[in-house]
Amino acid sequence: MSTIPEYHIIIAGGGIGGVAAAIGLANKGFKVTVLEQASALGEIGAGIQIGPNAFHAMDYLGVGDAGRSKAVYIDSLIMMDAVSGDRVATLPVDEPFRTRFGNPYAVIHRSDLHNVFLKACLAHPNVDFHTSQRVVGYTNTATGAEVTTESGDVFSGDAVIGCDGVRSKIREMMTGGEAAGDTLSLSGHVAYRAVLPLEEMPEDLRWNAATLWAGPKCHLVHYPLQGGTTFNVVATFQTDVSEVGVNEPGTQEEILSRFGDIAEKPLSLLKKPKNWRRWVLADRDPIDNWTDQNVTLLGDAAHPTHQYFAQGACMAMEDAVCLADSLDGCKGDFHNAFLAYQSARMTRAYRVVLTSREIGKHMYHPSGMHRKVRNEIMAAKSADDWYDAVQWLYGGTGLESKI
Repeated sequence: MSTIPEYHIIIAGGGIGGVAAAIGLANKGFKVTVLEQASALGEIGAGIQIGPNAFHAMDYLGVGDAGRSKAVYIDSLIMMDAVSGDRVATLPVDEPFRTRFGNPYAVIHRSDLHNVFLKACLAHPNVDFHTSQRVVGYTNTATGAEVTTESGDVFSGDAVIGCDGVRSKIREMMTGGEAAGDTLSLSGHVAYRAVLPLEEMPEDLRWNAATLWAGPKCHLVHYPLQGGTTFNVVATFQTDVSEVGVNEPGTQEEILSRFGDIAEKPLSLLKKPKNWRRWVLADRDPIDNWTDQNVTLLGDAAHPTHQYFAQGACMAMEDAVCLADSLDGCKGDFHNAFLAYQSARMTRAYRVVLTSREIGKHMYHPSGMHRKVRNEIMAAKSADDWYDAVQWLYGGTGLESKI
């Protein structure tokens, strides 16, 4: 552990990015205060996928073994044609994959992953949490930076990190928000999520794989969670609805109306969940600066992305690694340390954002001849072809200066 003085950093947001940054900085000797807007610490949502790059980051942050103990290690990533019911492509993530990338590919419940970081933070003397504190603004001061919360409280420190998500108030103040053209970009895609007990999962779909059924303007994903005792189910479709809430109830009727042209096997799965929750999918265009003096952004506040690359949480963990490394030994020069961090992270993070947009448009949802061409191209790839294609992504550690 570094012997630097005990500088104090305020983190706005206690999601995966916030707690990952907190433990990374605490391990370097910084005092950290995390402000979470919810009344209790935790995560909403269901399953997420974590590639080798996320495990590299967890190892650096000191929680790799704890994370591995909660993960489910799948055998492959599979794409199915939801119209014909045929398998299109398989990317094996077994031993050759693990050897190639130095870590596994796995799936995990979002709350389990968050708890791994949260427990590490709660056990660390340098980390302090305050709940029911929604940050609404920040100010750079003569000695550092401070934030103001909705309740009127002020928290002061040597620096501030905005980990407050896609609707970040820190980012809004930094960029000027909608008035300056930094707007939330709604994709027109809505994701329905559910978790099924194993006994409710159709027997012929209980695969130890992350499986994607690609259909016209829709796709379905499923994979095992929590030791195989549950299955994560995510159904995404394109819609003209311009405003959908976050984690609000969804209806089976809407789901089935959007997946009417798919094969019986995936359709049978969509009929199982009784308690769907739905989210609008949104991101933001890249910006060329994440830093204002002693304040910077991390995770979705900096580079919110669609789910199609399964890399949102992974990129936040990589950010935490890079930030901790950049600030280690900074001797109070947070501004230049933040600039070094953003310089190292921007191109890689925005490659994920922009590629994810293209995947959603051209890989998961096409119909007609576009669908047939996609299937032919993907079916022709060998395992080594796939490994070469994702080397830039899964080989990452969070410490690269560029990709």
